[in-house]
Amino acid sequence: MHIGEILARNARMYPDDIALVERIAATKTRIEITWKDFDERANKFSNILMEKGIKKGDKVAHWMQNSIDWLIAYFGIVRTGAWVVPLNFRFIAEEMKYCVDVAEPSVFVFDEEFTDRIGAVKEQLATVRSYICVGKNIPAFAESFHALMEKADVTPLNTPLTFTDPCGLYFTSGTTGQPKPILLTHNNMANACIVENVHHRQTKEDVFILIPPLYHTGAKMHWFGHFIVGSKAVILRGFSPEWVFEAISEEGGTVLWCLVPWVQDILIKLDKGEMKLSDYKIDQWRLLHMGAQPIPPALVKHWRKYFPTMQYDTSFGLSESTGPGCVDLRIGNEHKIGAIGLPGFNWEYKVVDDDGSIVPRGTPGELCVRGNGVMREYYKNPEATAKALKDGWLFTGDMVRVDEDGFIWIVDRKKDVIISGGENIFPAEVEDFLHTLPAVKDVAAIGMPDERLGEIVAVVVDIIPGKTLTEEEILKHCEGLMKYKRPRKIFFGEIPRNPTGKIEKVKLRKKYTGRGEAFKL
Repeated sequence: MHIGEILARNARMYPDDIALVERIAATKTRIEITWKDFDERANKFSNILMEKGIKKGDKVAHWMQNSIDWLIAYFGIVRTGAWVVPLNFRFIAEEMKYCVDVAEPSVFVFDEEFTDRIGAVKEQLATVRSYICVGKNIPAFAESFHALMEKADVTPLNTPLTFTDPCGLYFTSGTTGQPKPILLTHNNMANACIVENVHHRQTKEDVFILIPPLYHTGAKMHWFGHFIVGSKAVILRGFSPEWVFEAISEEGGTVLWCLVPWVQDILIKLDKGEMKLSDYKIDQWRLLHMGAQPIPPALVKHWRKYFPTMQYDTSFGLSESTGPGCVDLRIGNEHKIGAIGLPGFNWEYKVVDDDGSIVPRGTPGELCVRGNGVMREYYKNPEATAKALKDGWLFTGDMVRVDEDGFIWIVDRKKDVIISGGENIFPAEVEDFLHTLPAVKDVAAIGMPDERLGEIVAVVVDIIPGKTLTEEEILKHCEGLMKYKRPRKIFFGEIPRNPTGKIEKVKLRKKYTGRGEAFKL
């Protein structure tokens, strides 16, 4: 059963039950749909796409903020047999264009807020022949999503699909700083549903509070554990501790997946007395799941001050493994907080040295995982695929050790990725961007520890002798980067490089952050 069939099954079994709720903080708006409504609207969008010539194996770009319509469009696309191409809503126009050039979609569905960004490069998007805009202010080059939906046929397409068929092209940052396209299949998605449900024991009675962006494999795959059993999900637009607790209280929320900064914001409010737990109905809330970056043990201990009996879990994953779950701490293993956990359900692992040989327990090595969640390939990149996939094993690029109880601990990041607020930032992208400043001789980007975000971007800049460059000029220049990628700390000095020309980032980290490893819990 592929995910489109799971939606149809839920509509048959629970037609009048609420499937999705959308709560918009800015307008205090609440929208809900039943499983029957959800299924029929997905059918409508799939028929709209088929009328536009979309067929199995085509691609549809999908650039939207979290919403009910996000998921309607998603399921409408996969039911045609096309590949959905979810795009990061933080992309600037050129980043979006890069992804569209690689994916070559025929249709582009987008929220109205992205109209200007699309318009800036529209004439260069050679493969896109049709634009569909979600919202009220529809540009001249697009058709209205809602107008099309009003008159669309609700009949199911019943496109023949197999588990091995691709269904999504997800972009993640590559080692060069450019996003890499990851091809995922219907089998990957079905496996994510099962793994997530096994790990977190969701039932029909659970209510999931969904905050992180759906273009991430993480948010969607955590929801899949609820989706497979037909339980309600609440999509929150906007974040504040009060908004989250209000949703949990009013919607009967039982499971919350949160990033570290959001948990810290909640705790700050509680510590200051700006929020009181007694003002909310939260007795039913059973599980806090934190992820997307290393979890400080002190944070969980702090959480326990207010929620002593609540279940807790964290998991590890990457887009190449269809998001989280290839390693999972498991509920009940708080004595091992700091570890990323045990192999996920139906996953196996090994830890190897640079030669691919398995290392003894306790010895650091590269984590490799194998299971039904492993991607098919890096699309159009056979060299990167061959490097990452060997005999069914996914080489993650993360250095780990395994303790005496079999729990896996990350000890370093082989690829020097900076994780800030759950977002992966590749130093090379920041470095290449700063190298466009005429006064820059050399530059290096490193992660600096940050209590709230896990890490922030710090840069060390070496200026060409005789030229000048100020911190203010660098910050102004970096407005061309997505906000979370912009440097928060700027240092000036020489960049150490080894004889082969590679930046010696261990030396830089020791000098500017007091640590040699990429990060340490």
